[in-house]
Amino acid sequence: MAEHERLAHRLSIQVFFADPHSPWQRGTNENTNGLLRQYLPKSTDLSTYTQRELNAIAHRLNTRPRKCLGFATPLEVYAHVRHHLPVALGT
Repeated sequence: MAEHERLAHRLSIQVFFADPHSPWQRGTNENTNGLLRQYLPKSTDLSTYTQRELNAIAHRLNTRPRKCLGFATPLEVYAHVRHHLPVALGT
């Protein structure tokens, strides 16, 4: 996130960084890691998976409702945000 200040200014958002060794400050991140570990245990060699298999895992995670998103899925939230952004990302 070397360009976090520029990104924050461009998107009119605030950027926060958790303190080192403070997992309670990144609850959603830690929860997502736990969900990912259901499919890919720690130290898994990803080279043994095909891109199709990895895409299927990503699809299952992105279409799973999340409490932190009001029981919407990450895919639904992304689609909503993308549709309502005043400028396209990456421009």
